[in-house]
Amino acid sequence: MGVTLCSVCGNEVAPGPLQCPYCQAACGVNLPRPAEVLHRQVNLKQGMPLVQQALDRLESAIRQNAAEGCKVLTLIHGYGSSGTGGAIKTAVQHQLQFLRHQGRIEAIIPGEHFEGRSGRGRQLLRRFPFLAAHRDLNRANPGVTLVVL
Repeated sequence: MGVTLCSVCGNEVAPGPLQCPYCQAACGVNLPRPAEVLHRQVNLKQGMPLVQQALDRLESAIRQNAAEGCKVLTLIHGYGSSGTGGAIKTAVQHQLQFLRHQGRIEAIIPGEHFEGRSGRGRQLLRRFPFLAAHRDLNRANPGVTLVVL
């Protein structure tokens, strides 16, 4: 039997609450889902793809994970060997801005800004407390981006 989780933040909630005690979201119907569905990691640079291949992986990952109820994706795009940011990172960030503008994704948090002390990072952790165990929290990693679906 699955755990009853808030459909917004993924925390366990008692049966039948009107509001999640963690993220304050309305909880009309809470669907049992495994916890690993809430956050997934996608390696866009695996196998040293061309930029277009990485963008195709991004599109596929967003479509599939959103359909499965995933709330947050960690995209590994790398930083580039030049030390100034690579082509995949730049293309992924542009595509994410476009998807956000279209309303297909909710928020984008670059790894450099994923920290528990800043406003955006603190808000993200408040909404999705399971990210407190994220390996890149407070590490200012420019090779990753978190996406809220």
